[in-house]
Amino acid sequence: MSAEPEMLSQPFELGFTYTRSTGPIVGRFLTELRDRKIVGIKGTDGRVIVPAVEYDPVSAEALGEFIDVGQTGVVKTWCWVKEPRHHHLIKKPFAWALIQLEGADTPMLHMVDAGDEANMTTGMAVKVRWADEPRGHITDIACFEPVSGGE
Repeated sequence: MSAEPEMLSQPFELGFTYTRSTGPIVGRFLTELRDRKIVGIKGTDGRVIVPAVEYDPVSAEALGEFIDVGQTGVVKTWCWVKEPRHHHLIKKPFAWALIQLEGADTPMLHMVDAGDEANMTTGMAVKVRWADEPRGHITDIACFEPVSGGE
């Protein structure tokens, strides 16, 4: 008779129990969002980069000159999400879009609540819809929405 060897086991949960400081650049970007403002950062070539980054993507030099940008922008490209997944913040169909804000030279990725795919177009004007209770996170921009004809 062969007996099965006894197996020892221990529950284990992988976790990262540390927090990361956002630093002076990303921290300022997020603080400004909490205050319902959007800032970019001036690159070494003069371009305004949004969201703000710590180092120039071309020269790798440290950056530090903040530039206020607008809360309206233009959709550069987009894709429609017909069936949002459980982790999406918008629970109805929406678009992921690259949006170039007024005063910025680079687009940022965010969600657009256009109501219907037929309302989405490349080049359309959009504006920020702020979260009800800003906290200093990228989700302080709840999403973007189309600019109506009167705005």
